[in-house]
Parts: sequence; C-alpha cells; structure tokens
Amino acid sequence: MQERSPRRSNRQRTEETRAALIEAARALFVAKGYAETGTPEIVTAAGVTRGALYHHFTDKQALFRAVVEQEAAQVAQQIEQATPQSLAPRDTLIQGGEAFLQAMAVPGRTRLLLLDGPAVLGRAVMDDIDHANGARTLLEGISEAMQHGAIRQLPAQALTNTLAASFDRAALDIASGARLEDYRQVFEALIDGVVISAATP
Repeated sequence: MQERSPRRSNRQRTEETRAALIEAARALFVAKGYAETGTPEIVTAAGVTRGALYHHFTDKQALFRAVVEQEAAQVAQQIEQATPQSLAPRDTLIQGGEAFLQAMAVPGRTRLLLLDGPAVLGRAVMDDIDHANGARTLLEGISEAMQHGAIRQLPAQALTNTLAASFDRAALDIASGARLEDYRQVFEALIDGVVISAATP
C-alpha cells in the first residue's frame, strides 16, 4: 500500500508562503528596484494570491522591510561564523570586517541594504535594523576588546559607527569595481591604529 506523504501543518504552509514572498520580492527588488516593482508581479513570481501577500504584510514597504531584515541577519550570521570566541580581539575585528565585505559581495545586497534600504525605509529604521545585526556584532567585538585592554578606551558606540560607515562605503566601492585588497590594507591599518601596542606581537 502506498504511504501517504505527511500533510503540512498550517504553520509550515504559513512559513513557506512567507518565504516564497520574500524570495520573489528580493529578486524583483534587486532586478528592478523598489519603485518599479509592483505587488501583482511579486505574487505571480511567488505563486501565491494577493490575499496571501496582505495576510503576511500590510503593504509593499512592509515586505521590503522583511527582505532587508533577512539580508541584514545573513550578514550578521556570516560575521559571527567567521569570528569564533577563540580569536584574539584584534583578529576578531579584522576577520569580522573581512567577513562583512564578503557577505556584502552577494549580488544585490549593497543595493538592498545601502541604497534602497535608507531611501525606502528611512535612516532611523535602517539604523535599528543594523544595530540588531551587523553593527551589533561590531559593537560587541569593540566592547570586548576594550574590556580585555586590547584596544584604546574610546567611546564604543562612536567608534562602532565610524568603522561601520567606513565598511559600508568600502562595500559600495567594491561593488562598483574597486579592489578588495586595497580596503583590506586600509582597514587593517585603521584597526591597528586603535590597538594598544603592548597587546600586539
């Protein structure tokens, strides 16, 4: 007798529909931009109804925010994977920066997070998303390094914001064809500028 495949639960169907909408929207937002992407083509690409779209998201902007939050979370995850707790504080900052640049090299990600994100959602919302993801990992690395006396005692949030802005600009430049190696050298020099010499070999 043929076995029946297990039926999907309502929660599974809900999660699958939401994931399909985010995936379809991401592809269209990257290919066409936020303004030129309409909800009818998103639901068509996702293979769902308009009702399903508005069941999960209040409007196109809310769907765009979900796309941006997913991208930001993936960047933070890649940084965390590249910076195990066994690393020395200086190496954590350098490898974390390298991981950020690699994560931002995913096609479409600089557009979503650094160009369209601020334009569509506003700087305050993007700051909140960043502080929950990539900027959080950077602040944690800086704070830990200061606690261990590995880098100079400076205002941690201000240092985080300054480095994060530099990393964002680097990601944009690299996406436009600049040499990754040039930015690696610059960021290593910047980090060494705040490292306490006695803590380095």
